[in-house]
Amino acid sequence: MLVVKIPARAPKANALCERLIGTIRRECLDLMIPFGEKHVRRILRDYVRHYNEGRPHSSLGPGIPDGVRPVPISSDHSIALGSIVRSRKVLGGLRHEYWLENIAT
Repeated sequence: MLVVKIPARAPKANALCERLIGTIRRECLDLMIPFGEKHVRRILRDYVRHYNEGRPHSSLGPGIPDGVRPVPISSDHSIALGSIVRSRKVLGGLRHEYWLENIAT
């Protein structure tokens, strides 16, 4: 078992870790039944990719930390004309990712 000590004079370090672990537990692991360590690792790998590349974070507005697709949304959060909403299942349909694509004219 790996033990990582909290840095000295950094009281928020433990709170940040607990927040992340709680988010992973609530949004992912509580809703699935893993069948072994390999399965847990695959679930967590897929969830981490979704968390960083597909899940909107409230602190970023409608933004995504490592967003690979540009989001054509105006300042009043309305969808630009000529766009279509696309989706992708994540974690076997437990979560979904949505993005806008421009319609070829």
